[in-house]
Amino acid sequence: MADDKTITMGLEETKPSIEDRAKAKPTILDQLRTEIEKKVERPSIEIKVPEREGVAVRFSPNITQQQLRAWRRNSGENSKDGFDPLKFACYVVGSCCESILMNDEVVVDQDGVEVTFASQEILDMTNDVRPIPDGIRRFYGVDPHLEATALTILDHAGYGDEVEAEENPTNE
Repeated sequence: MADDKTITMGLEETKPSIEDRAKAKPTILDQLRTEIEKKVERPSIEIKVPEREGVAVRFSPNITQQQLRAWRRNSGENSKDGFDPLKFACYVVGSCCESILMNDEVVVDQDGVEVTFASQEILDMTNDVRPIPDGIRRFYGVDPHLEATALTILDHAGYGDEVEAEENPTNE
């Protein structure tokens, strides 16, 4: 018997073709599969540097729990010296930086690569060897603005979000 037919209680039934299945309305399971296959990524954000006229920084707020734990650990969490919130802010800001903008234009180096806090050009401008924490602190100039920027990035990452539960309408 041909593969595209089945016999059900003596009646011949044709299985739907691949084209027919593609045209059919997707099932709830198909809809879930399509949604789960999508990459979840939050859009980049731009934050102005308050004390630097025309300067803004573009950040990716896509932060994993593993990154967050590493930044906390590197900032002294659970150490004898204690947690340094300013150093933590530098890790967040430095690690999430995608590019620096001047008057709404992305700054690039002589090779056309977008400039970040780790770029030699920025380190030269701040007279530093390392971006975290020294270069970033000098770049911002005002520690509270640096900490506020880190908190804004974390908020956009979703760490400040509240998730609300809805009552199940099928429960009686």
